[in-house]
Amino acid sequence: MNLTELRPAEGSREQNWRKGRGHGSGNGKTAGRGHKGQGQRSGAGGKCGFEGGQMPLYRRLPKRGFTCRNSKEIVAINVGMLNVFENETVVDIDALKAVGLISNPRDGVKILGEGELEKKLTVQVNQYSKSALEKIEAAGGKAEVI
Repeated sequence: MNLTELRPAEGSREQNWRKGRGHGSGNGKTAGRGHKGQGQRSGAGGKCGFEGGQMPLYRRLPKRGFTCRNSKEIVAINVGMLNVFENETVVDIDALKAVGLISNPRDGVKILGEGELEKKLTVQVNQYSKSALEKIEAAGGKAEVI
């Protein structure tokens, strides 16, 4: 095989439709735009969401609620899930990712108190609930805020 013999796969590349190239092309004269009117003119299309003067859909639909720009998205993990780690392990956000407990830490990770912890771990995340702190320390581990 040579570089000169390489060809794209059959059907992967379609010819561009050549508009306005005579009647025989099947798309001559008006080039598929029809006769007269806004859509026939060059530069037609109007504003995004414009419906010809009719009240646009985004204005007809009711608006509800409010999204605070300053809110933080915290990923929560229960303390019982930390049993997948070995004793004396330092559990941080990278370790949680490696094990698959979280995929994207977003604005931080919080440990919640559901479940029982049977391992002695040093946990380093952004936040803890009171019950999670008690369970980590009761198991002989340490909870550090980063």
